[in-house]
Amino acid sequence: MKHQIGFYFFAVTSFIAFFSLTSCGSKRDVVYFQNYNDVYAQASVEHKTKIMPYDNLFITVTASKPEAVEVFNLAQFNRGSVTTASLDIFGYLVDQGGNINLPLVGEVKVAGLTKTEAIELLQNKINFFLSEKPIVNIRVLNFKITVMGEVNRPGVYTVTDERISIPQALGMAGDLTIYGERNSIQLRRTENGENKAYIIDLTATDIFESPYYYLRQNDLLYVSPNKTRAGVSTYNQNLPLLVSIISVTITLATFFLRF
Repeated sequence: MKHQIGFYFFAVTSFIAFFSLTSCGSKRDVVYFQNYNDVYAQASVEHKTKIMPYDNLFITVTASKPEAVEVFNLAQFNRGSVTTASLDIFGYLVDQGGNINLPLVGEVKVAGLTKTEAIELLQNKINFFLSEKPIVNIRVLNFKITVMGEVNRPGVYTVTDERISIPQALGMAGDLTIYGERNSIQLRRTENGENKAYIIDLTATDIFESPYYYLRQNDLLYVSPNKTRAGVSTYNQNLPLLVSIISVTITLATFFLRF
């Protein structure tokens, strides 16, 4: 009897120890922005949203004589009745070559320009048809980012102010789960027609100095599962087999201890 109790105790404690080892994690693996005091004071990231092919631009042109610039404004509306969704059909779509087709002016290449540069370019183009320099405003209507993987609310998010950092994007997605790999978040971005990947380490404070700290439209963040999640996943898949093996082992052990 004592042998049986000892064996059961050994089996149970071994099982608990195995599960505990697969669930262990270091504090350094989950804490964001370490060595904060050393780096953050030096951080300086310049953010400039550049216009890209397939952007949908909402362009408004104003002047002292509204009728003179009416042709350039695709939408005439009352402020109180407009939503972001309803503006989509009134935008200027940047084509694959990076151009928009502006009334009277014709094709204008805007891809690769910042909004400030594009505004100045359009003002000069439109000014040719007016007696005064117009006021031009541009807004990107389809600025969206995607967050996937080990976050609490994965999905596609619309960014209305055209400026969002990686921490803000992860905050919108409900932050990482405890199983998210914090030191190797993958950023997928299309640049010059090529899909590129960059690795972001949230545990390091130099993220504030990274050129990828601010996201661009259509960026994708993927948070991969850490070793604990992978281990738990594998463990759960093999649980029925593991229970069967343990049961057979205990049965055989009991049989041999008796005889």
